[in-house]
Amino acid sequence: MADTAHRNDDVEGVAGGVGVTALLVAAARAIETHRPDSLAQDVFAEHFVLGAPASKGWPVHPREVPDGDRNPLWGRFARYFGLRTRVLDDFLLRSVHAGNARQVVLLGAGLDSRAYRLAWPPGCVVFEIDRAEVLAFKHQVLGGLSATPKAARVPVPMDLRADWAGALPGAGFDPAAPSVWLVEGLLFYLPPAAETYLIDTVDRLSAGGSALAFEVKLDKDLLEYRDSPLYTATHQQIGIDLLDLFDRSPRPDSAGKLTDTGWSTSVRTPFDFTRLHGRGPLPERNDALAGNRWVFADKPRR
Repeated sequence: MADTAHRNDDVEGVAGGVGVTALLVAAARAIETHRPDSLAQDVFAEHFVLGAPASKGWPVHPREVPDGDRNPLWGRFARYFGLRTRVLDDFLLRSVHAGNARQVVLLGAGLDSRAYRLAWPPGCVVFEIDRAEVLAFKHQVLGGLSATPKAARVPVPMDLRADWAGALPGAGFDPAAPSVWLVEGLLFYLPPAAETYLIDTVDRLSAGGSALAFEVKLDKDLLEYRDSPLYTATHQQIGIDLLDLFDRSPRPDSAGKLTDTGWSTSVRTPFDFTRLHGRGPLPERNDALAGNRWVFADKPRR
């Protein structure tokens, strides 16, 4: 009975609020994995969806979506997450293979399984920072699959509102060595001051030769798209009101701040990569993705 209770506690970490959005992304990655023209492969994603009561009945395969790509949630939005996965996979692998960085930090790691599925070079360490219950649920599912990480994986069970920067050195992180940082699907849930603190802290902990990728929403008014097909379908089909979870305060110019402190930055739209790869979402009317930007930054060596 005690073990069952522990598993239920673990599942609670992805049962509501922002936590359940990790399951939404996992379902999208599962669907992408099974597409004949898949942009990214994540064989673990469907097991997270099937292992959590909060996602009971959600599709994990294109054939389970009756209206296919016409479905705004499991078609277009899921394809967005598939494209994002591919682009950020490429960023991570390019960054560790191009230089000496062997430390990878996933901030708000959620149900990210990159430590298990990417072809990391020898000596890589992947630090996964997220709430203890989210990491425990992930560990439970991957352990049940006897999955083996392809890099040293170091879970850092911390709420990002706590002193995660102080916990990293104790987990083996070396701020004097170059590192690669990923902040995927996180910043738009945080107040502007928390985003500024996070970006400043990454800058402070990054030696020359480090790299960073993060996702932001630059809409002046998120409520302008409240009735967009993407938001309404997500609310109607799985009960997630993303606009209630997002922080709707004016956002800081994090990319500009990094540029001012010496980083080389590039701000891209997801649609840039749709055109590059030949598949993924394209702009449409009343588009909830209109303000999404993916930022890539490199810190020069001194």
